[in-house]
Amino acid sequence: MTTLLIRNADYILTMDESRREMAGADILVRDGAIVSIGHGLEAVGTEGEVINARGCVVTPGLVNTHHHLYQTLTRAVPGGQDALLFGWLKTLYPIWARFSPDHMFTSAQIGLAELALSGCTLSSDHLYLYPNGSRLEDTIHAAAEIGLRFQPTRGAMSIGESDGGLPPDALVEDEAAILEDCIRVIDAFHDDQPSSMCRIGIAPCSPFSVSRDLMRNAALLARDKGVMLHTHLAENDEDIAYSLEKFGCRPGQYAQDLGWVGPDVWHAHCVKLDPSEITLFAQTGTGVAHCPCSNCRLGSGIAPVRAMRDAGVNVGLGVDGSASNDAGNLVSEARQSMLLQRVAQGADAMSAREALEIATRGGADVLGRPECGRIAAGARADIAIWDVSGIESAGSWDPAALLLAGPTTVRDLVVEGRRIVQDGQLLTIDLEAQILRQNNMARQLRDKI
Repeated sequence: MTTLLIRNADYILTMDESRREMAGADILVRDGAIVSIGHGLEAVGTEGEVINARGCVVTPGLVNTHHHLYQTLTRAVPGGQDALLFGWLKTLYPIWARFSPDHMFTSAQIGLAELALSGCTLSSDHLYLYPNGSRLEDTIHAAAEIGLRFQPTRGAMSIGESDGGLPPDALVEDEAAILEDCIRVIDAFHDDQPSSMCRIGIAPCSPFSVSRDLMRNAALLARDKGVMLHTHLAENDEDIAYSLEKFGCRPGQYAQDLGWVGPDVWHAHCVKLDPSEITLFAQTGTGVAHCPCSNCRLGSGIAPVRAMRDAGVNVGLGVDGSASNDAGNLVSEARQSMLLQRVAQGADAMSAREALEIATRGGADVLGRPECGRIAAGARADIAIWDVSGIESAGSWDPAALLLAGPTTVRDLVVEGRRIVQDGQLLTIDLEAQILRQNNMARQLRDKI
């Protein structure tokens, strides 16, 4: 039996059912789960660790519901910096086609390390291209070394340029082979236990890069296997125009027709959902991964998050790929979400605490992980500790309003009761060496353009 005691936190923002906030309190963890929250708790066990959280705000670990980790190797690429979605993709596809399994592993480690330092304990990933022998497990092994809870999705593209699709033919796969590999990775890596560190999803890339048949068959397979479904939907005006032209309906109707709504489905972006689609998602329990920074960077627009939340849609946050963000800081993403809703709807449209709720509890619910994203007895011990004694919070009257003043990096991060960040330093890998490796890889890719 191993125990962890987080003691004397200035504030604990629990995000539990009643959204309790506690001052000067402790959290007791045993064998990866939270046992109790209160004052004057004592650790009892054969092995134990105590973390002094005086001067800190403690929150649930943040949850990232949408990422393309491989893109950390293609940040700020010339030619794609000022393009809309489709033009941006056409610039980057030829570069991504040169990736190897080594590129996939290293970029995933860098992306996950960046997330961890920004307070993230659970991340999804949407990997939809597999050049030169790359496989989904390249990212799974990377996440296991970092120590983050991981929800990778087996993405795919099957309609290339020669068939009227957007991606180059070299990056598309045979649809039967896609479904076969989905079965392989689910059988090999999916764990549906509450303590699971890895759950697999099925995620055809988008309605403009796969066939109607693959979308439908992916939904059937996911339900047969008991795993979740994910794709991009209604990201921008081009996306809507494509859907109307090719399918004769809006994206929400297309998704519904193919079985892509329900509590086991979450869609990325959804910037252009109309009121009827918002109602559909609310009624069916369909989740949304909101990616505000990427939406700004690509000029896609401001997602109607206020309307979604008011209607009862489950909304979480996603940093999206680092070729369209170009950062992977999840607490900064939460702040951007709050600010954009205020720009669109007024200063009272979203509070700092609501944005933090979306980034924690909201994201966990979107990913089907109600045991994560909150600090409560019985929940998994995924906990972020933020030092509010520094310059970012100096003079703040409400340090618990983290998104208004900061900080944007954690002091300590605990995943499944294990500390993986201590005093702002990642403990699990040699990050400096991996950054050097990543930069060398990026330089080689750039030099071959």
